[in-house]
Amino acid sequence: MKKNKISKNWVNKQRRDIYVRQSRVDGYRARSAYKLIEIDEKFKIFKGGLSVIDIGAAPGSWSQYASKVIKNGKLISIDLKKMEPIGNSFQIQGDFTEDKTQDEIRNNINTKVDVVLSDMAVNTTGIKNIDSIQTGELCKEAMLFAKEMIKENGYFISKIFMGGTFNEIVAEGKKYFKEVKVFKPKSSRKDSKESFIICRKIRSGL
Repeated sequence: MKKNKISKNWVNKQRRDIYVRQSRVDGYRARSAYKLIEIDEKFKIFKGGLSVIDIGAAPGSWSQYASKVIKNGKLISIDLKKMEPIGNSFQIQGDFTEDKTQDEIRNNINTKVDVVLSDMAVNTTGIKNIDSIQTGELCKEAMLFAKEMIKENGYFISKIFMGGTFNEIVAEGKKYFKEVKVFKPKSSRKDSKESFIICRKIRSGL
């Protein structure tokens, strides 16, 4: 009975959500596209010709937006789940935390990239501090990878949850990047603990 009530609440919330409705109009696979759109509007990240790696890409709305704005650039999208094709994206199905998946990404890009995106999150337990810590570990793994892969002026953008590891991740970001900002888009639900960390300009000598 309780499960049915939760499902019904979720359905009602989806119906009322303007971003869910807008995503259908605009052809995005998920409302999360608008989070990246807001990040881009604020920080002016994307333009034609960029090379982008999108980690934790499924169902693909961030890759959809990136594909549209980088036009003739290069886009690699990675997720555990298989995705429908997206524009000019090269897709890799695999676990990003495994070395073989990271090697496959490296093998498909022969230069440093402009942007590394990560919308990775664990399947939530409902225990917010545990969810924050586990998603934080994914963010740190993506950050280490980005540090190796991006150009000097490149961007690393990742989901981050308020909670146990938040300050640690921000501190780690400042160790690797000259510019570190935390931003919560309007399209991120008010009751969600998520924000996004936006890092730019890799520190030399790392």
